Amino acid sequence: MIDISRFVTVSDFRLVRQSNILGVIHKATEGGDYVDPTCAPRRPQAEAAGLLWGTYHFGTGQMSGAQQAAFYLSVSRPGPKTLLALDLEANENRTRNSMRLDQAEAFVRAVAEATGRLPIVYVHPTWANGDPLPNSGLSLGARITPDSILARCGLWVADYHDSPEIPFAWEAKGWRLWQYAGDESAGRPAYGQTSIVKGVTHCDRNLFNGDAAGLQQFWGSGA
Repeated sequence: MIDISRFVTVSDFRLVRQSNILGVIHKATEGGDYVDPTCAPRRPQAEAAGLLWGTYHFGTGQMSGAQQAAFYLSVSRPGPKTLLALDLEANENRTRNSMRLDQAEAFVRAVAEATGRLPIVYVHPTWANGDPLPNSGLSLGARITPDSILARCGLWVADYHDSPEIPFAWEAKGWRLWQYAGDESAGRPAYGQTSIVKGVTHCDRNLFNGDAAGLQQFWGSGA
């Protein structure tokens, strides 16, 4: 899988699929008012190329989790096979506007109530564990625990090492998606790769913890 946003130029999703990529997760929204303008027009192109389609919301602190969920769903317009995801990380551009833990939990509850399924949660292990980030010192402010509704969601872990660290809340379940490389391009291939994803200028690369049949089942449920 790859994940992209408007900052990625897509020339041909058919070439993406021919690069042995099975699915695309596209940024749809951020906060309570930003819409990625390339998300909607790219959806039919990706699906016509035979790619699974998913969207993610970048959470911020400016509005309640429920408001952000309603905004995300209104823009994303998910079908039964659309993967739903919450991007829970530090807002590097406006650090004080990072999504809090209670907002993330409210977002997940609202998505589940509206769709009948949980979104997956994209998070770095350090952030999920409530520890300060090594460069900025920022933190989520609290540790996600196994009894949080977030721990019921599939884990999309961001960790650019040889194997991912599993955050405390997901130790019993493990990861479902692993973002193991970011901004891969022809000049910056993901480590261990002999080929790059064609059809896009660059992308983040992800693995699914299972086989192709399991991926198809997971994509519609997020569990």
